Amino acid sequence: MAAFFAAGAYAQQTAGSHEGGISAAMLAEISKGYEGDADDRAIRNALAGSSIATLSVNADNAAMIDTHFSDRVKTKGITDQQSSGRCWLFTGLNVLRAKMIAKYDLPGMEFSQNYLFFYDQLEKANLFLQGVIDTKDLPFEDRKVDWLFSNPLSDGGQFTGVSNLIVKYGLVPSDAMPETYQSNNTSNMATLLKLKLREDGLDLRKAYADGRAKIGKGPKKDVEKGLKTLDAQLQKMKVEQLSEIYRMLALCLGEPVKEFMYEGKKYTPVSFYEEFIGEDLENNYVMIMNDPCREYGKVYEIDYDRHVYDGHNWLYVNLPVERIKEMAIASIKDNTAMYFSCDVGKFLDRKKGVLDIANFDYESLMGVTFGMDKKERVQTHASGSSHAMTLIAVDICEETGKPVKWMVENSWGPSSGYQGCLIMTDEWFNEYMFRLVVEKKYVPADVLEMLEQKPTLLPAWDPMFAPEE
Repeated sequence: MAAFFAAGAYAQQTAGSHEGGISAAMLAEISKGYEGDADDRAIRNALAGSSIATLSVNADNAAMIDTHFSDRVKTKGITDQQSSGRCWLFTGLNVLRAKMIAKYDLPGMEFSQNYLFFYDQLEKANLFLQGVIDTKDLPFEDRKVDWLFSNPLSDGGQFTGVSNLIVKYGLVPSDAMPETYQSNNTSNMATLLKLKLREDGLDLRKAYADGRAKIGKGPKKDVEKGLKTLDAQLQKMKVEQLSEIYRMLALCLGEPVKEFMYEGKKYTPVSFYEEFIGEDLENNYVMIMNDPCREYGKVYEIDYDRHVYDGHNWLYVNLPVERIKEMAIASIKDNTAMYFSCDVGKFLDRKKGVLDIANFDYESLMGVTFGMDKKERVQTHASGSSHAMTLIAVDICEETGKPVKWMVENSWGPSSGYQGCLIMTDEWFNEYMFRLVVEKKYVPADVLEMLEQKPTLLPAWDPMFAPEE
């Protein structure tokens, strides 16, 4: 026991003694940051019993923002993704349902998110397993292999997934394949799917390693024949593995509907999509992004960032935020909603449903400054796109002709925020908006010309491109 205390005393004495560590002298110096005076004690007492968010509310900004908008897309109904990361899917489908409601003058309608979510999860499982096969010759420590096993599947995503899935599998009304508990609460299902996929991925790599060892280094013709046979075996394994994933999904979500009745007529999901939407989703939309870390006027592609293996990678044009606003305003004025994504958790007043950088005064509460700009926040992982919503309104000042505020239709239910929507000031839009998907007819000619560039390929693990939830 004496030896233990002696060792502890030695560790305490020498802790921080190396250059770069916190020494006793340094600790004495930095502890002066907290003076313990009356002001510090008052804040300390308040923080002991209340949340930082509550205490940092800016009382000077407490009044509800003006809810008038000069231009607004006509929409009906608010959706609810509940405890799932499917904002990207709800947003994409909300854009399309607004079109269908307007085109057919419907009192309201909703597409089945559960139907497309089933195929999204199945396709992502295949994307992972095929990715494991594609990287079978790389060491397990390789960055791409590590990324695959770190991200075998998620319920997040982005607009390219919406378009690829709809074109491949069609659409159905919500009544044809309603939500289940598991589709609304995806955490447990996702945990089991990822666990199974990681096991399957290891089995594929082991089967390849064992098979490759048996093939050896004989004549080239024999090696090529052996590798071809081995590849066929891996594909057969993958199909068997996906069969188990399909069963898990069917148990949790229900098996996808193949035919259904709508307004007295029988449809398949594809025929329903073709009749009521009939739009070339993969070629009629352009993803625009405001990423101040990269050169504007350039096209970028995110490697392995897709939902469907035989689909498209995420591709976007990077532009200054003012140019993005021009396209957004043109679309809204033409009564066309847009897929929009941002860093929704920053300066959000959930009760009012307002995103405003003046909502919270963290600096006065903590006695420090937070001075990073948008580029620096992205570079240091302090900010990034986290949530997709449907951009439906803008309020333009008559005197200046400039936008004052914007509104998005959210997918957190009708009682969330402002009547199920969120209102954002133009200043907040500048700082925390990242992506917009807009129809080509609202995109200026010079921006469309940019799409003719050969895209710069960015790695899947770039921190800017996590799936939206």
